Amino acid sequence: MRAGLLVVVVLAACADRGPGPAGDPAAVDPLATARARAGVVDNVDAAIPPMCYTRTDGASNPCWVCHTDGRGRDRFDDGDLQERYAFADSARTNRWLNLFVDRRATMAAIDDAAILDYVRRDNYRPLVAAMAALPPSYAGFRPDLDLARGFAADGLARDGSGWRAVRYHPFPGAFWPTNGSTGDLFIRLPPSFRRGADGGDAPAIYRLNLALVEAAVTAPAPTGPVDREVDPIDERPIGFDLDGDGAISAAVTRVRRLPPTYAGAAGGEPVVAQEYPPGTELLHSVRYVDPDQPTLMAARMKELRYARKVEQLDDWGRRRAYDEVADEKSEGRAPRYQGDATVGFLNGFGWQYQGFIEDAGGRLRLQTDEEHRACLGCHGALGVTVDHSFAFPRKVPGGDGWRPQDLRGLHDRPQLGHARPEIATYFARVGGGDETRANDELLARFFPDGRLDEAALASAAVGGTRDLAWLLAPSRARALALDKAYLAVVREQSFTRGRDAVLRPATRVHARVDDEDTGLGASGRTYRDARLLLAW
Repeated sequence: MRAGLLVVVVLAACADRGPGPAGDPAAVDPLATARARAGVVDNVDAAIPPMCYTRTDGASNPCWVCHTDGRGRDRFDDGDLQERYAFADSARTNRWLNLFVDRRATMAAIDDAAILDYVRRDNYRPLVAAMAALPPSYAGFRPDLDLARGFAADGLARDGSGWRAVRYHPFPGAFWPTNGSTGDLFIRLPPSFRRGADGGDAPAIYRLNLALVEAAVTAPAPTGPVDREVDPIDERPIGFDLDGDGAISAAVTRVRRLPPTYAGAAGGEPVVAQEYPPGTELLHSVRYVDPDQPTLMAARMKELRYARKVEQLDDWGRRRAYDEVADEKSEGRAPRYQGDATVGFLNGFGWQYQGFIEDAGGRLRLQTDEEHRACLGCHGALGVTVDHSFAFPRKVPGGDGWRPQDLRGLHDRPQLGHARPEIATYFARVGGGDETRANDELLARFFPDGRLDEAALASAAVGGTRDLAWLLAPSRARALALDKAYLAVVREQSFTRGRDAVLRPATRVHARVDDEDTGLGASGRTYRDARLLLAW
């Protein structure tokens, strides 16, 4: 798992027959599995994701998108990890065994109509009902966004919950639809950010504060100028010239100067470049691919991931947290996390994470302690993240980015500081369209003779006639095969052995790492220039 945030069937013929014996969502305890496995962690290295075991052959480098020279406030330099498998002894054996399982016979036994019926069944609303029925003693996250009611034109949830939809560029590699999953993103700020100075609800103040968060999180540096397009906001409540035009106006569409604090009842909270304010919540669903939906997003969720910023670290606290990570690596220790599945886990940098995943019947359940570790690794110390997040810093600027996820109309564009578009750069550096070069469809489309077809790829770049929906969509046959492959893992409940949709056993992945040298350093194929932010 990399972009984004926290985490947080049996076929349709036998799945989702009702949440419980009498159809009562409360009759199924979504915490049962997590409680039964409390404290059980068989793979202490589960924070190392499967793609980190990729065999590079000294030529293919998918590592650069995560491991890079740190920039800005989260200055964690880990570009050296492109050149070596810096694993503890306990992690040298690849425990993600699902990568090597041949499930083609199982997939062939699932017909297309059945898998389509399955992925089109909503398993989110039953989770909301089941979590709402839990006793007050449960202290974790209770999903409260009413997706069925939808969103207003400005992206705010019609249910009044404060959640706002975010449209963003998906992180390169595993999180593209062509590689098996779709997903959406929502953000919510604490109640004080939604109220005026008088304490009353103030939608305009909330939109202003969200625009300030957008400008802060996408700031190119911890200090200095910013220049971010935002949806029209009113400068008057904050009394600050945000666009730098020398006037305080009722409708501005750019933020070129960050104010010292947020607006309204949140007026005491400082605006910090490259950081979210404390109390920020992020909600991210990982979904099956529905080839007949224009957005490719199926109704059924594979996972629901939740993150909340519970603490704002100062520079000293941040340095200490990074030093702890460095000490763990140098001493070959597995990471330690505070918390448990039922309250969420802290990552050491002020963020708390909790995730839900399908049970064998297709209902969403709380992840176990060990299953949570698969999320905590990528949302810990990586050189590329901004305040340990992936998706929101890649938001489409302004009002067009405040709506549900949709790749249509988006184009391949460079990362900040790059000249070449991001996906074109990824394809060239990896030699394929996924970490292990297993996506035969992308290889056939864009590497027809073993060489990257630059002209075809350029048609989806800015100024081209195609878009990301064309570039990153799987064929119908591939989409259904990926859905079936993941369904097989769900039936087994074997997530601790991997949760990737694998169409055939992996051949470019190490089963065991004995030589820590990736070969990329010797071949001159390391790149320490990755940026999460895009050039708009």
